[in-house]
Amino acid sequence: MTTPEFEIDVVMARVAEAVRPYPPAAMFQLADEGFNSAFEQLIACIISIRTYDEVSIPVAHKLFARARTAHDMAALTPTEIATLIADSSFAESKAPQIQAIAQRVVADFGGELPCDRELLLSFKGVGPKCAHLALGIACGQPFISVDIHVHRISNRWGYVQASTPEKTMAALEQKLLEKHWIEINRLLVPFGKHICQGNIPRCSTCPLFDMCSRVGVKSYR
Repeated sequence: MTTPEFEIDVVMARVAEAVRPYPPAAMFQLADEGFNSAFEQLIACIISIRTYDEVSIPVAHKLFARARTAHDMAALTPTEIATLIADSSFAESKAPQIQAIAQRVVADFGGELPCDRELLLSFKGVGPKCAHLALGIACGQPFISVDIHVHRISNRWGYVQASTPEKTMAALEQKLLEKHWIEINRLLVPFGKHICQGNIPRCSTCPLFDMCSRVGVKSYR
């Protein structure tokens, strides 16, 4: 259970201040750089799967420098896409998925990806994490995107009790104020990378030390 003083508005404000010195999460950084269409966000998120932000951002830059629109992407072969995204994990399997998405967007929607959750989830290789990120960042739609950081931290706080990211997403949808739905991924990714880390978190200097239940934490710095 979280402590009685655990107030999510206060938590989010403290986390926002704590992560200010650190680079933003990849998808949000790309959006800040102008790669903020639903298509760009979806493709960049596919690139980022099982890939560190430090790698996925330059890989997305490389791909978008060659093909930024669905029309341009659809004209590339899977081999060409795989070469451009070679530094990302599973590039050989991501490349045909990316090409297929681009071709369908061109054929069915004139090259403009609609902001539609069911459509995004119908694409091979796209799960709730990427669909929700694209819809949240590019379309401003309130969705929660749960990656390993959001899953670990929200359970470590004791804010939710869930065994998988999918169950964490469902729990957060029931409990988290909607105004924080997009924000929680933007904030908790850098928070998880630099402060509330996996094995030995930096609890002693964490701004939430007096509020967090530290569920499952055996040792910390």
